[in-house]
Amino acid sequence: MEEGYYHEKAITIPYRPNHHAEEQELSAPTLALAVIGWIMQDGERAERYVALTGLSPDALRSGLSDNAILASALEFLINNENDLMRAAEALALTPEELAAAYKEL
Repeated sequence: MEEGYYHEKAITIPYRPNHHAEEQELSAPTLALAVIGWIMQDGERAERYVALTGLSPDALRSGLSDNAILASALEFLINNENDLMRAAEALALTPEELAAAYKEL
């Protein structure tokens, strides 16, 4: 897979290979959007996120530019180490980068 974006279903996830990690800095909102995409790829995980946040699908869609909603996705990961590690691996990030993005938002 080449550098750029990874397209699966209707969700576009920024893809950053590990060998370019130092060259590309993604903003906290961009990382959070990638995390939301990752969360929504799995029905059970998506249901947990929606249940924990109380967000309706419409509220989530309309709130994708709201830092509080973006931060909720990162907080969801931070509170579940298994999801945090799996998301970091899937997005070619470190757990520390995801935590830093949460703090920034």
